[in-house]
Amino acid sequence: MDTLLGITAHDWWELLRENKFAVSPRYAGRAAIVTAISMTNSAARKREMRLYGTQIAAAKVEAPLFILGFWRSGTTLLHNLLAQDERFAFPTLFQVSNPHTFLVRDTAVSDPAANSQPQKRPMDNITVTADSPGEDEFATAVMSLRSPVLGWAFPRNEARYDRYITFQDAPEADAARWEAALTWFLQKLSRVYQRPLLLKSPPHTGRIRRLLKLFPDARFVHIHRDPFTVFQSTQRLYQAAVPRSHLQQPAETAVNDHILQRYCLIYDAYFAEKTAVPANQFCEISFEELEQDMMGQLYKIYETLNLGLSPELERRLRDYVNSLTGYKKNHHAPLTDNLRRRVAQAWQPAFEEWGYAH
Repeated sequence: MDTLLGITAHDWWELLRENKFAVSPRYAGRAAIVTAISMTNSAARKREMRLYGTQIAAAKVEAPLFILGFWRSGTTLLHNLLAQDERFAFPTLFQVSNPHTFLVRDTAVSDPAANSQPQKRPMDNITVTADSPGEDEFATAVMSLRSPVLGWAFPRNEARYDRYITFQDAPEADAARWEAALTWFLQKLSRVYQRPLLLKSPPHTGRIRRLLKLFPDARFVHIHRDPFTVFQSTQRLYQAAVPRSHLQQPAETAVNDHILQRYCLIYDAYFAEKTAVPANQFCEISFEELEQDMMGQLYKIYETLNLGLSPELERRLRDYVNSLTGYKKNHHAPLTDNLRRRVAQAWQPAFEEWGYAH
């Protein structure tokens, strides 16, 4: 349900129809809540378009900086680090959850007393609030209905939504619908912030050429992590966080296969497309090196992308890095020998590309 709270009534009906209204009985209450909220979203969206539609359409999107990487690879840590650079703006959790309406509803959270209390993310214990950096994928999911995260709500139809990771096997009309939604959402953000945007969504890792088509001057930072650890941590994501979005009962045995397949989809496209990015617009780092030397890796990013690093920004980055002292990562149970072999075989190109032992 969490992924659908920003949807409008028309789109909610379309989403239900394409899934043959197959909501599991245990999730009927969730569907009823989404239905009620979707109607209020539709009304608020009409008001927002009336007040700001012309201004949004005229807003210019400056070249974004995209953070790439598979789920649980360290993209959130990197997003939070780079968000300390005030030359960039980022979509908040509130904005990505309310993509159609945040311009008319933003006053509801502008008062600190109205903000949600800090909460721990269920998969990694990172503290977040409504103003924390959010993933634009959640915005475009409900704006375009063309996103792999919709497979979390309707897991029996995951194959349909996984086409939208790269759009290589999707109709071009679907790709155009997603592009229009992303562009409109970024125009809304640009109207508010009037500066370049810092964006992070794992599916973007498989969409480099499409993103370059929309934003030729965009910069990219890719972060990779030991694939075995990524697999274990993604399993936890599916256990602790993804069920919050379920409207159907998933097949428990399908999770491992789905993780393996999604990784292959994303990185087959990534390895094929990353060379399309000009050298001064692309930087790749590892989570392990970032964890060991955050400032060193930040220096690498800023130098490679020619961003410039002022003494004041360096101080802000160091202060944030120091604030992370004491954070404890989750510990994962070892993979079975059989599953370890499956990961090593399916993800062999990644192990070889980055030199991880397998």
